[in-house]
Amino acid sequence: MTTAPHLPLALTLGDACGIGPEIIAQLFRGDEAAGCFVVGDVAVMRRAAQLTGGLLAVARIEHAADAARVPPNCVPVLQVEGLPAGLIDAPLGRVDARAGAAAAACITRAVQLALAGEVAGIVTAPIHKEALAAAGVTYPGHTEMLQALAARGGEPAPVRMMLANDELRTVLVTIHMSLRKALDAVTFDAVLQTLRIAHHSAARWGQPRPRIAVAGLNPHAGEGGLFGDEELTIIGPAVAAARAEGIAATGPFAPDTVFMRARNAPGHEGEFDIVVAMTHDHGLIPVKYLGVEHGVNVTLGLPFVRTSPDHGTAFDIAGTGRADPASLRAALRMARRLGA
Repeated sequence: MTTAPHLPLALTLGDACGIGPEIIAQLFRGDEAAGCFVVGDVAVMRRAAQLTGGLLAVARIEHAADAARVPPNCVPVLQVEGLPAGLIDAPLGRVDARAGAAAAACITRAVQLALAGEVAGIVTAPIHKEALAAAGVTYPGHTEMLQALAARGGEPAPVRMMLANDELRTVLVTIHMSLRKALDAVTFDAVLQTLRIAHHSAARWGQPRPRIAVAGLNPHAGEGGLFGDEELTIIGPAVAAARAEGIAATGPFAPDTVFMRARNAPGHEGEFDIVVAMTHDHGLIPVKYLGVEHGVNVTLGLPFVRTSPDHGTAFDIAGTGRADPASLRAALRMARRLGA
């Protein structure tokens, strides 16, 4: 999907009981969120403005294009219709079905805007999976919900989660499922599809032929079959198939060392541009260890840009005004870069 750089970015409210509204409000205290708007609730955002120091106006807008006409130090909010009654009364820092339902409604509206070509991309504030479940939302997280909504009732296109910062980019074969189920989900087709998505998506950030390292599943990448044969029977053949298609993929490598080799840090030029990991924690722990305040979650394979901060709702500090917007700021920068 082609996007225009003049289009605004939509920021979804996230869980109203968490820190999402607060970190959004923080962004609008400077000029970094200029041209963006919130898909959410005016009352919740006004509370967030007060919690983060006040002196920040919140204005209701009727259309995405109206965001460009809002003055500085003002949060434009596209009010989502039909949000649960009493949302503003849902207690901060606690799981509440009203917040889960509202978060899902805001995501749905943002996707509608993206599919209609009214926004350059979506930046999603954190949601809480228990709140979604309490509201009867069947999707386990953002990725699965966005994938289904983008399909518009048709067959969902394959998508993958990427977590990225300035030093490391990791794309996952499996995401939100139990580890037992994830092991069965590591198939030849799933690995090859992940490599294709990672390869084609990298062109958005200026790497038309990224160097992709593939992490193994087992200790020492199976050690020639001594510790498991998935590397020999599934992962290795998928890498070979990808290379036959012109994808610069190598591996499988031992998962406990490949991230160090790929890390691009001062004094250490990374050997790879992307690491493909088989399971959620295999791939995300290394990126999160480098600092959640710098990480960005990107959904690859959607017909629109979607990024998100690399942290959750932080219920323990919700309502204190102390939440750090650094990761949301990084997500906003990434969305602008990918949507240009």
